[in-house]
Amino acid sequence: MTGPAVLSLDDPRCADEQVAGAKAANLARSAGIRSGPIRPGFVVTTDGVARLGDDPAADQELCSAWEALGGDHTTFVVRSSSTIEDAGTSSMAGQFTSVLDVKGWDALTEAVDAVVRSADRVRDADGRRRPIAVLVQEQLDAVLGGVMFSADPVSGDRSLVAVDVVPSRPDRLVGGTVTASHLLLTRTGRVASSSGPPAPPMSRSLRLHLVRLARETEQRFGSPQDVEWAVDGDGRLWLLQCRPITAASATASGPVLGPGPIAETFPAPLAPLEQDLYLPPLKEGIVGALSVTGAMSAAGIERSPVVVAVGGRVAVDLQLLGVTRGHVSLWQRISPAALVRHVAVSWRVGRIRVALPQLAAGLLELVDDHLAAVPELDQLSTDELIDLIDRGRRELATVHRYEVLSGMLLRENPGPPAASVALGALRRGRRDGLDDDALVAEHPVVLALRAPSVGPSAPLPAVADASATPPPSDPGRPETVAALAEASVPDLDDLGQREALRLRVRWLQELLARVARQLGRRLIHTSDDGPPQLVRFLSLSELVAVAEGGPVPDDLHERAARPPGPPLPPQFRRASDDSAVAVRPRSRSASEGIGAGGGRAVGRALHRPPAAADARGGVLVVRYLEPELAPLLPAIDGLVAETGSPLSHLAILARESGVATVVGVTDALVRFPAGTELEVDGATGDVVAIDGPEGA
Repeated sequence: MTGPAVLSLDDPRCADEQVAGAKAANLARSAGIRSGPIRPGFVVTTDGVARLGDDPAADQELCSAWEALGGDHTTFVVRSSSTIEDAGTSSMAGQFTSVLDVKGWDALTEAVDAVVRSADRVRDADGRRRPIAVLVQEQLDAVLGGVMFSADPVSGDRSLVAVDVVPSRPDRLVGGTVTASHLLLTRTGRVASSSGPPAPPMSRSLRLHLVRLARETEQRFGSPQDVEWAVDGDGRLWLLQCRPITAASATASGPVLGPGPIAETFPAPLAPLEQDLYLPPLKEGIVGALSVTGAMSAAGIERSPVVVAVGGRVAVDLQLLGVTRGHVSLWQRISPAALVRHVAVSWRVGRIRVALPQLAAGLLELVDDHLAAVPELDQLSTDELIDLIDRGRRELATVHRYEVLSGMLLRENPGPPAASVALGALRRGRRDGLDDDALVAEHPVVLALRAPSVGPSAPLPAVADASATPPPSDPGRPETVAALAEASVPDLDDLGQREALRLRVRWLQELLARVARQLGRRLIHTSDDGPPQLVRFLSLSELVAVAEGGPVPDDLHERAARPPGPPLPPQFRRASDDSAVAVRPRSRSASEGIGAGGGRAVGRALHRPPAAADARGGVLVVRYLEPELAPLLPAIDGLVAETGSPLSHLAILARESGVATVVGVTDALVRFPAGTELEVDGATGDVVAIDGPEGA
């Protein structure tokens, strides 16, 4: 039996995607949402599309539905409603034809034919043309329109609603031909941040209605939604379309993290063994210092990751360490529990501050004695080396605790930084002709100039020529630069307490690295699995298992070949997929763009599409986000547009393809000539020229 060729949108059968297509089915299911009703309309069903032109009854059903909505007196919009469109995993945004301003019977039939023909160029994963229905609705004469996501598509923050708005119909926005005003709204309708051109006037009532519409559609469908909306001349809000968000970033939550306080210690990515050797003692030291002072509640410490590695790159909880502050309510500041804790902390801190110098001095002496007592590593058995790693990590955690306490409680740290002492020792060693290994053995303070690593040690930095003579000086002054430097360079005894503790941290890290390298020479090299440096790519538990006679993991070479993650943003939150989602700044200058997602990318600017679609690379800089660019997305790493919206069709597809995308970049084609190496951040909207055009 043949099904109906045309169904009204209020017919329950329209909720079936196989009958009405996904777009129409979503609208039919949205009927009854109070914050934004849908426009009257009908659907040419998937069965009706196949019969139009050949079955007079189907043609008559279409004509009757058209006449019921006003016929020649009504202007319509005709859109696709494919069974593979607006799905939960891929939106197919903008890939089918839509026709606006349709008036008259002939125009309607031509528009329906155009929409049906567009299905020929869009196939599913198996290359098949899937069924399509056609959605016909009364066109709205909108004074305001836009698109909104019920979660921030860039950061994944579900507490915010992302709204793009233009002072007209939203079709120009989703087509990427205009730059919309981009707002992030809180649940109460407050504007949390804005970017792009100034937003058209929007009352608090309208913003609240938008937030409610976003929440109602999310509740109706059970997932964050991409909602197209418009406001008519009477100020009424209408729902034009909704679909699941397919390209939102993984949900980011938790404290604000950043590499800042630790970037100097760990400037390069750490391999798995380095993370296991260095990061747990650092975390234990920080937690111990905060706990003993009572500066942070036990619950607050428990909630914090304290120290994390994202793609091998190290960051710390900036809020926990007081580098940046999270939101603290007035009640949290003045509650009786908070006041009691402040009094207790003050009393405890006072006692610790008095005792700390003497305790730290004893610890420094103890660590030096322990380090001096370590025999030549090749004289130790494998079990003794494993035991030395365990003892070294415990001692490292203790020194970290005292170093953090010194930074927290001692307002002044007299004396030079360890780097100054190290530079003096380096200069003397170079003057004496010592190579790096001999320098470290003779003057271990120079390790303050080199980051810890289990892998091949980085060379010590170069120094100025020590034999150069200074300009004329007083008779009593030294005759050479070397003598001048040596006369003024401090030594280890001049270090303040915190710097002395930091230097012991570095020495203990070096001990752990050398023990790991010794184990690598024994366990990895002798097993014909590669050079001993591969030990870096074992976890500590795997290293212990291999030391006890277990096999070396088969994928060790593959681990070594994996590239580290990209550099971390200065401030970020960790996403559910373990990526770093940059914390969005509260304000943005007109010269910066609007982040549309897709991560970060570095590449040469292209003003023309890549010649070979299978040759991925480069950042395409364009004026408009034209739908014709969609097939090129697999061939590029980044996309920068002078206009457009993060919620436009092409931006959505770019996010789905993992292409770093920034829109609304003023004069991008002029500012970034072809060949300029660009760094594109789809989270923050930053587009930075690293250097000029290639070959310039």
